[in-house]
Amino acid sequence: MLNTDHIHQFIPAQDATGNAFTILLLHGTGGDENSFIGLSERFGPGFNYLSPRGQMLENGMPCFFRRLAEGVFDQEDLMARTGLLASFIFESSKHYSFDLKKLVALGYSNGANMAASLMLGRHDVIKHAILLHAMLPFMPSELPDLHGSKVLMTAGEDDPVVPASNTSALADLFNQAGAQVELFWHQSDHDRRRNIPRKPVFE
Repeated sequence: MLNTDHIHQFIPAQDATGNAFTILLLHGTGGDENSFIGLSERFGPGFNYLSPRGQMLENGMPCFFRRLAEGVFDQEDLMARTGLLASFIFESSKHYSFDLKKLVALGYSNGANMAASLMLGRHDVIKHAILLHAMLPFMPSELPDLHGSKVLMTAGEDDPVVPASNTSALADLFNQAGAQVELFWHQSDHDRRRNIPRKPVFE
């Protein structure tokens, strides 16, 4: 039995090969483990879906780590929560029998920032990511080796929450670390619904 305090959902792929990609769904502030489950219908039954609820509360709303102000992250809490989520993912991979090498994080806003933190700080757990409206969560003391990793980023040109320069800095950092990065700008604000790709292709 999975020993964890993380409230979550897991939807297995509808095939018996055991070789499916797993999509780690990380909601934004105010979301929960149900927020992205509808993507299982959009992307199809050939993926596993692991969707945890953020363990922090911001004004009563679930999130993955604490903010001190808009765009200002509590770095100590971010590092601690990144480690806890990484442990949950690792234990889940054993419990649900999915391959960590075929894990793709899909996060929006606070969840995208957590996914970026996992990529930069725990790339042993997260290899690929789809980041919607992400910011640079922290500047690593040394670059991780992300060769072989793929990162798809989408951002709004009129996003009042995430500065374009910050999104570009994160994309540049991933590039410097060796990841294959695609960054798409949309004529939109912070609305995730306009920025979700049709299908996460990482094969």
